[in-house]
Amino acid sequence: MTVHYTGNKQNGGALLLSKEEQGLDGDLKARLTEALLSRFAHCHERYTFHHSASLEYNEVYNFVREVFRDQGAIYEQSVRIASHLFTVAEHPKIKPGELYTGFFRGIEDGETVLDAVGIFKAETKVLFADMVPGADDLDLQLKEGVELSKVDKGCLILHREEEQGFELLIFDSNGKGEEALYWKDKFLGVMIRMNEFVQTQDFLTQTKNFVTKQMPDEFEVSKTEQIDILNRSMDYFKTHGNFDREEFETEVLHHDGLIQSFRNYVEPTDSFEISTQAVKRQARVFKSVIKLDKNFHIYVHGDRELIEKGYDEAMGKHFYKIYFDHEV
Repeated sequence: MTVHYTGNKQNGGALLLSKEEQGLDGDLKARLTEALLSRFAHCHERYTFHHSASLEYNEVYNFVREVFRDQGAIYEQSVRIASHLFTVAEHPKIKPGELYTGFFRGIEDGETVLDAVGIFKAETKVLFADMVPGADDLDLQLKEGVELSKVDKGCLILHREEEQGFELLIFDSNGKGEEALYWKDKFLGVMIRMNEFVQTQDFLTQTKNFVTKQMPDEFEVSKTEQIDILNRSMDYFKTHGNFDREEFETEVLHHDGLIQSFRNYVEPTDSFEISTQAVKRQARVFKSVIKLDKNFHIYVHGDRELIEKGYDEAMGKHFYKIYFDHEV
């Protein structure tokens, strides 16, 4: 592993390069590996290096390829990686931090065991206490450092499909806003790979947008009808292992006019394996709720025939009537 420091040159920061690799004993190596790799546990999207002209022009791809070909070149290539990051970090809000580059042997990915190169950037320091034995007592010392299990940015480049741009897992804790685009776009230069997680997530997102945005423009549809379709959509993905377009349209949308409108709106996808991780993530944004002014929220999870909407002329207000068997 190597560690360098990349400042923000727009704010007068400097690039500080270490002189050699970090010496790691067995215990430290194992603890570092566990802490750094744990950050990828929930990274389900996969990426690959790319370049609009040719993959040969992607800087990090070339640096990492040299490391896989000669592990002894990791220091030399880490210097180039740090220099590249320093060059592309042009936004004034980009935070400075330590850049870790390491070679990992024997990574398990599903049923495959392979090597990988990891690149991590730590932008956030934390204050921690350390008790140091003194001559007659324990001395309390405060130190500032990096919590490696919560390092801000990282990518793990798996040693497979070299000619296609390798396969990457990426995380970015501060991945929002214009200043964050530099990690994936300007520094790494990656594009997302299509897999079951991405396909499931994209289709559910398009379905939600169709129901909440497109349907009200084309059809007279109530909030309860919209929620009913959203619930049926989520139920379909929770109860099926594979997506079939015609089956989904029949079970969820029912009506020919609605099905044709859906086909015109959603990107054509006939079938794919459903990712349970993507379904769980999307379930958080499939809100089955009717918001009424600032007074009430009605959550609809089942039969929409048990809720009726009306208008009270005497009160001059809309109302919902709800039928139920038991109050919990």
